[in-house]
Parts: sequence; C-alpha cells; structure tokens
Amino acid sequence: MNKSTHVVCPHCLATNRIPTEKLTASPKCGKCHQPLFTGAPIALNQHSFEQHLKRSEIGLLVDFWADWCGPCKMMAPAFQQAATVLEPAVRLAKVNADREQLLSADYGIRSIPTLILFQHGREVARESGAMSAQDIVRWTKTAMQ
Repeated sequence: MNKSTHVVCPHCLATNRIPTEKLTASPKCGKCHQPLFTGAPIALNQHSFEQHLKRSEIGLLVDFWADWCGPCKMMAPAFQQAATVLEPAVRLAKVNADREQLLSADYGIRSIPTLILFQHGREVARESGAMSAQDIVRWTKTAMQ
C-alpha cells in the first residue's frame, strides 16, 4: 500500500497528493507544473498561509519578520540556507508582520523575528530571536520528533 502526502503548491496553491517516497524526487504541481519545492522560503499572506496550514501534510516553519528589523535581516540568509536542508519534510515560509497584521495578531507575535513550527495545522513550537542556519535546522528537527 502506497502512502501519500498532501503538499500545497507554493505557486498556485493547488493541493497535490504525492507518493511519500517521491517527495525527494523534485515533484511538480499537477496543476501549474511548477516545482513543489524550490529550496527557498516562500512569502505568505493571510490566504496562502491558511492554505498551507490546513491542506498540507508536511511541517510548516514560518518566520514572522519585518523590513525594518535588523535581526530579521541578519537571519534571512540562515533561514534561506535552512530551507535547503529541511525541504521536503518542512515548508519554510516568511510572513511580513507589518503587512499581515491580523495574522501576526492571531498568533500573538510580540517580537520579531519569531519562528513558529506547525504540524498538521497546529503550532508545535515557537522561538523568538535570530538564529543561525544550524540552530534553525536543529531546533526544527527536535521539535518535530
């Protein structure tokens, strides 16, 4: 019996059912034919955040950040690097806390950067403050166990 995993496309938001053993084989979206994993964080707004949170079965690691935040800018390359390690088990995403104020308020974002890890639509871990790529990967893997 083949197990499959639902993955939301970062480009068109279509939900794709991918055989679990093919997640690492550079799967493409059945609707728009774009890669489901790019090795880079994706930008989310209220609507796309909800789609990824509710319809995807892989982990979702969200960086709440802002343009004016120095530590956020310092952590951006580390978050990018972590995406290349954590995908396809975890989708890395960024939410601009200034542009998505309702989403930030919904999750009680008080300081930035704040990372929140979701699994199966639920928050499983949260950490505020800038982190290195190695720390992001280690923290995420530990929280997913």
